[in-house]
Amino acid sequence: MKIAIASGKGGTGKTSVALNLAVSASVDTVLDCDVEAPNLHIFFKPHWNLEETVFVKTPAIDSSKCDLCGKCVEFCNYNALAKLRDKVIFFSHLCHSCGGCSIVCDRGAISEVDRPIGILRYARVGDMDFWEGRLNYGESLAPVVISALKEKAEDGTIVIDSPPGNTCPMVEAVIDSDFAILVTEPTPFGFSDLKLAVGVVRKLGIPFGVVINKHGLGDDRVERYCKDEGIDILMRIPYSMRLASAYARGETWVELFPEMRGKFLGLFEAVRKRCLKR
Repeated sequence: MKIAIASGKGGTGKTSVALNLAVSASVDTVLDCDVEAPNLHIFFKPHWNLEETVFVKTPAIDSSKCDLCGKCVEFCNYNALAKLRDKVIFFSHLCHSCGGCSIVCDRGAISEVDRPIGILRYARVGDMDFWEGRLNYGESLAPVVISALKEKAEDGTIVIDSPPGNTCPMVEAVIDSDFAILVTEPTPFGFSDLKLAVGVVRKLGIPFGVVINKHGLGDDRVERYCKDEGIDILMRIPYSMRLASAYARGETWVELFPEMRGKFLGLFEAVRKRCLKR
């Protein structure tokens, strides 16, 4: 069972929900797919057991074979290649590794080489496997690192901490999940981005429910929206300085406050029942 924790915007408490749900339910694997800013390791404090590099294929141009026909430049929809008067130049960070340029080159002047774009790290945390993806600074292919990370966990109960937002990295993280928990907050920004996130998971056909963090803050627009749309609110986490302080210290709510463990176990059971009904 794959449970993705997502949010339309950053800072809503997505990582807190993923962390405390995983610890409460003693899941098999936790994946930190927020590869541009992973932070679950702050709470798990792991001793890393393994590190792997994630590569993508990029073109290498042999100028001695190139006749400057320009077919590779015309083929590239991402403008990763440009023809100058005497050579073709390559912009690696625009390349999407489709390999098309090497195929259309009649003279065999383009080959493909590996380029590192990020790393995967593994640690055993208690009874759980913990994997973290980390995209190199300046790289844009977050979905590639997320895809490689998800290949590390196929069995058992898996919690996925997704990237914030509603674009390609978030879609890659949640796309094959059995259930998505959308974490939001009762503020105008939280409400606006929740609607976008709901649109994404509905388009993907993924069952989902909502967790309202910082409940008591803001207004009731999120509550009214969920009621009107027939969306289950699975949990309300109170707006609390003691919870915020614990997060700031890198501590886990369910280990500090016993009453929170029961609430997160209830959240897990609610998700499990909905997955079994599919």
